[in-house]
Amino acid sequence: MDTLLQLEGLTKGFHVSGGPGRPRQWLRAVEQVNLQLRRGETLALVGESGCGKSTLAKLILGLLTPDSGTLRFKGLEPTRLPGAARRQLQRQMQMVFQDPFSSLNPRMQVGTILAEPFHIHRICSRAEAHQRALQLLEEVGLTPDHARRFAHEFSGGQRQRVGIARALALRPELVVADEPVSALDLSIQAQILQLLRDLQQRHQLTYLFISHDLAVVASLASRVALMYLGRVVEIAPVDAFFGRPLHPYGEMLLQALPLPDPHHRQRPRARGEIPSATAPPPGCPFHPRCAHAQPLCQQQRPPLQDAGNHRQVACWRAAELQLEGLERLLRQSP
Repeated sequence: MDTLLQLEGLTKGFHVSGGPGRPRQWLRAVEQVNLQLRRGETLALVGESGCGKSTLAKLILGLLTPDSGTLRFKGLEPTRLPGAARRQLQRQMQMVFQDPFSSLNPRMQVGTILAEPFHIHRICSRAEAHQRALQLLEEVGLTPDHARRFAHEFSGGQRQRVGIARALALRPELVVADEPVSALDLSIQAQILQLLRDLQQRHQLTYLFISHDLAVVASLASRVALMYLGRVVEIAPVDAFFGRPLHPYGEMLLQALPLPDPHHRQRPRARGEIPSATAPPPGCPFHPRCAHAQPLCQQQRPPLQDAGNHRQVACWRAAELQLEGLERLLRQSP
């Protein structure tokens, strides 16, 4: 598949308060991220809260400017384009927000909200924009009558459908979905996920799906990119990742998943807490929580390297641990 989005060494930091009477500190929210997003796929960006997922999404959409590194969308760097050309390119990237209620104007009817992108970009007349808004509502499973309602008159699932409709208004190629179902009930989650699948097939969309819910990721994504303290530490096809992650952090996340059988022996709990992003540990930032850490892990940070079978991992012991896992499987087989 063609590469739609390519990130090389993307880095972004912020000055944050150090507390009362303390100097401001430098927080590296996203650090040296290398990532490719292929046309038509769903890449899930996974990690604990505060690891930099949403900051990376804002960098991709142009809501934040990177400190260093390059971002190419369809082979072009938006930051190097003049204003009109940059806006034309960036309108092909849209976002579905986590909280649909706070992302919708409470004083505007939904029909007006959906027609607004056509006015801003001067795509069509007001009458045609209204008709397109009604079509968008039908496309996401709502009715034209919903156009006269305000955001507070919808349920959570309906509001998220409106948010998805707004993201589709300009017919983007890339949709960044930032935790789009985390605030919804499980039954509504399933409906929204199915809607996203249907829309992807209908419009050949590419998704960057941000989530910390591994069950949702397993049902929707084609590849997984695992983030830890601002860095991507593993990239793998979704089946390979859930079969056996190569990075110990991925293994820890899978071990923390609840087991459906209450009589089954509990899995070991995750070790430790995520370090401070303003004072990350030396070497591999995961080594204080890693059961496989060696002295090298405390001294040098491992780069993201190819691990075969379309996988990449940033771990000094990845090949050794992969071999140990294969040997264990062979011993268990009859």
